[in-house]
Amino acid sequence: MATLRTITFGGGCFWGAQRLFQLVRGVVASEVGYANGPVGPGGEYWSRPVTYAEVCASSGHVEAVRVTYDADERSLRDLLDLFLDTIDPFAINAQGPDHGVQYRSGIYWSDEADRALIAEAVANCEARLGSAIATEVEQLRDFWPAEEHHQDYLLKNPAGYCHIGPVAFAKAQAL
Repeated sequence: MATLRTITFGGGCFWGAQRLFQLVRGVVASEVGYANGPVGPGGEYWSRPVTYAEVCASSGHVEAVRVTYDADERSLRDLLDLFLDTIDPFAINAQGPDHGVQYRSGIYWSDEADRALIAEAVANCEARLGSAIATEVEQLRDFWPAEEHHQDYLLKNPAGYCHIGPVAFAKAQAL
């Protein structure tokens, strides 16, 4: 019986981020959506599904991919290292040619037990790169699935836009 776990990543345009994780053995599902929207003045979160048009009009959400993996086959550490090696961890509100708050990088945990391992992976990345990174590390506050035409976009449109290069995809397949 599989031990299923979930982690959410913001890594720029969610089409490429989803495809990256779909290539990893042990990832059993992925879904693109909009995560960690702004908190209102009274501490309230976004209370209804957000749309792509709203995200592009500065709703404050990040384009994200929710990754479900079998922890008996693939470690969270593997997924974190792949993610941190794929993104530009120093970029603020951008990845590749995409710019805007929805393209910020982030690691969003749902299970508090993952927090320490995430902090360790970020610290190792910073030590290796010699500087603090700009990637958000926060608890997942909200996640709204994206519209159906965004789901599995690069599987449906193999020649579609993607900011992630072939080296990263090859690394994902090799894991």
